[in-house]
Amino acid sequence: MRSEGGRQGRCKGLRKAVLGVGVVLVGAVLWGVAGNAVCWGQENPLDNVHTPAPPPPPKNPETSKPVIEGADNAAALATSRRDARIRVDVNLVLVPATVTDPMNRLVTGLEKENFEVYDNNIGQVIKSFSTEDAPVTIGVIFDLSGSMNSKFQRARKALSEFLRTSNPLDEFFVVGFNDRPAVIVDYTSDVDDVEARMVMLKPENRTALIDAIYLGVDKLKQAKYERKALLIISDGGDNRSRYTEGELRRVVRESDVQIYSIGIFDQYAPTTEEQMGPVLLNDICDMTGGRMFRVLDINDLGDIASRISAELRNEYVIGYRPSQVKQDGNWRKLKIRLVPPPGLPALTVHNRQGYYAPSQ
Repeated sequence: MRSEGGRQGRCKGLRKAVLGVGVVLVGAVLWGVAGNAVCWGQENPLDNVHTPAPPPPPKNPETSKPVIEGADNAAALATSRRDARIRVDVNLVLVPATVTDPMNRLVTGLEKENFEVYDNNIGQVIKSFSTEDAPVTIGVIFDLSGSMNSKFQRARKALSEFLRTSNPLDEFFVVGFNDRPAVIVDYTSDVDDVEARMVMLKPENRTALIDAIYLGVDKLKQAKYERKALLIISDGGDNRSRYTEGELRRVVRESDVQIYSIGIFDQYAPTTEEQMGPVLLNDICDMTGGRMFRVLDINDLGDIASRISAELRNEYVIGYRPSQVKQDGNWRKLKIRLVPPPGLPALTVHNRQGYYAPSQ
């Protein structure tokens, strides 16, 4: 076992600019200029892009959740087909988890014997245990509100660090938001493409954070890979969204998405929205098995981004068959308890808080 530290121009020219989105990432397209090509200032894409509101979540969320049929098949595909952070078939539940030490460093190298699983407070027998760096679809939610002006360049570089330390097969999209969210960079695996589209964006206006996360969760329904995650990069609370916190919490709980966030919060938060922003981000990250990282020093942004990337690449996947099988579609609470090897400090496990049982 080891403990590790975390990994506008619109131009007439020969190239074509494209706007799109990524775990959630926000980008801009830099138009190419050739010969006597002429360039003029590009409007902020968020002023022109109208993103349709995501449809409301289904009344029975379990009907839309992906299921691997057959317990044996699910066990074999535990790491290569982790489309849901919690996946269930008739007999098998698969729980991805990460472990950290008291210094908040990632811990790898643990064995099956170091974990205990509880389903609705009842101890379970672990049937499968594995780790694998499987590709993931990542949506980047990037704050482009006016308050990000002084932090934009470092936040953009942190995003680049995150992308360049991810699995080369990962795919990304970026959702940018201020008064409203929009897909700025569509699905791509080209980090250079994402970086080029980010360069000319300009932070301005207010903050529709909740709407942006909602859009990101909905966009991930088109993901290429079955493992899905969101990365939120923001500096404060919401003051512009149509959706409520309650609606967001519901859709996140019903989704198969793991959420991480980088919070670049100001020490003094003058409004209630700014004061509650960290609470909201922390809650939705915790319920999905992800984590919120609070930035105390803006110079630490790059290191934090690399740490999140490392966590996504070093998850344990624990499989068990519930001792009480009820196909009632109800929410079942999950808890993982660590039994670390002798001599180690207290460790912390991060995993999704529960799952919806399948229904008949």
